[in-house]
This record gives sequence, C-alpha cells and structure tokens, in this order.
Amino acid sequence: MSAGTGSRPPVALRGYDRAQVDALLARIDRALDGGPELPPEEVRRTRFDVVLRGYEQRAVDELLRERVRRLQAAGPIAERAGRPRVHPGWLITWIQNARFTGSRLRAGYDVRDVDAFLDRVIAGLRGTAPPVPPRDVRECVFRNVRWGPGYDEQEVDRFLTQLAGALERR
Repeated sequence: MSAGTGSRPPVALRGYDRAQVDALLARIDRALDGGPELPPEEVRRTRFDVVLRGYEQRAVDELLRERVRRLQAAGPIAERAGRPRVHPGWLITWIQNARFTGSRLRAGYDVRDVDAFLDRVIAGLRGTAPPVPPRDVRECVFRNVRWGPGYDEQEVDRFLTQLAGALERR
C-alpha cells in the first residue's frame, strides 16, 4: 500500500483479501494523484474475497467510504457532491428563452453569430448534432458589429458563463 493511504487496516481472523484491498487502494491513490480516472461508483461496486487473516472488514469499508468522498471531491465538476444535475429539457428551454439587450450605437456581438452558436448548443442537447462541451462555450468568439444588429457583449458573456456551468452539471 502506498504512503498516501496511511496505515494499513487491522488484520482479523477472517477478513477481506489483503492483496485485493491493497490493489484497489493503490488504484485510488493513483487516481487522486492525477493518474487514470477511477469513478467512485466503481469503488462502491468492488467486492473482496473473505479469507483467513484478511483485513478487518469494517475498517476497510470505513477507509473506502473516505476515499470515495475524496474521489468525488476531486472528480469532474458535474460529478461533485452537492452539485445538482441539470436536465437537458430545462436547459433547452432556458437557452431558447434567453433575451439580450441590443447594443444600439456601441459595438456588440453579431446577432447571427450568437444565435447560430446557441442553436448549435441546443442541437447538441437534443442529440441531433455533436454536443458542445463547456470549454467551447467558455472560449467561443463572436464577430463585433457597430452598425448592424448586435447583442450587449457583457450580457452575452455572463449568460455563456452560466451556460458553461450548467453544461458541466448535465
């Protein structure tokens, strides 16, 4: 067992197979250190053989609960505890109902560019086009217009920040 796991669980007359437990704890440590991802659900589904002179079951179960909490905290934002998931249907309605103030006489984002991008996001949510990842929402760039129809840049930027966060919780 690596140094990151702390002390070993106590050994009991009958308990979980020590090699199996050590292997899982090593995988969890690698995942927490930025190695291959290990979904918390996989840890929860893991079952160990019960053998003579194995690790005490209750101590291992407690240790794994703590590790699952750490995996959840370190996991993708959408899977972090306490973050509600966003239903795609609600998200589509929210995007369709978004209204932005016109830029009037100052520069703004081209209305056609913004509307086309949001249509692409909706198509991705419906499954009729490839999904638009949150990163693309954060990094999208629109043409600026001065005299044509344009949206207020700050309003659009705030909306896109919220949209990216909502897409992460899908």
